This record gives sequence, C-alpha cells and structure tokens, in this order.
Amino acid sequence: QVQLVESGGGLVQPGGSLRLSCAASGSIFSINTMAWYRQAPGKLRELVAAVTSGGIRNYADSVKGRFTISRDNVAVYLQMISLKPEDTAVYYCNAEVRSSAFRGSIDYWGRGTQVTVSS
Repeated sequence: QVQLVESGGGLVQPGGSLRLSCAASGSIFSINTMAWYRQAPGKLRELVAAVTSGGIRNYADSVKGRFTISRDNVAVYLQMISLKPEDTAVYYCNAEVRSSAFRGSIDYWGRGTQVTVSS
C-alpha cells in the first residue's frame, strides 16, 4: 500500500503565498507523474499542475505564472503566489505509483488540504 499525505494548506489573504507539500510512503518502486488537483464547493475536481518523472510540467491556464510544481523522488510540492479568492478549494495530491518492476502503475490520492483565500 501507498500513502500520500498533504500539508501546507491554510487561510491566506488575496495576493498572498502558500507552499503545499505531499509526501509518499509505503511500497514504492517508482513514481511516474505526480500532480495536484483541486475541488471547490459545487465544482468538479480539476487538474492544477502535474510533473512527470522526467521533469515535464504542465499547468491549468488559470494558474500559469502564479503556481510552480516541483518534485523529488517521493514528494511533490506546489508553490502558490498571487493567490486569488477563486483559488479557494481543497487541494489533492495524486501520484502514479509502481510498487514493483513487474507491475503497472496505480493511481493514489491524498486526503486533501484546504486552501482558503479571503480577506
């Protein structure tokens, strides 16, 4: 089994910054793509940013230029600046994990961390 644990959420004023972290643990052989998703009340979960094991990054248009995703072998980070009220959501970590060299990858999710942008 694999666990993903997010941290770093909280309440911040518009224009402020936050850094989210997500650590993976458990039976891990390798991790392919790691990503951050978010879900606001009454809305569908959406991709915020993703980074492959090779370092290729992609971002939702709404966060380009404000959010930066980075990773190491078993963790992924999301640096958020110039936060807006519309960034308010629960942020979820996602990882495509291989538990051995003989198996394909499985998607795992964290439980989420709340980010609230409000004055």
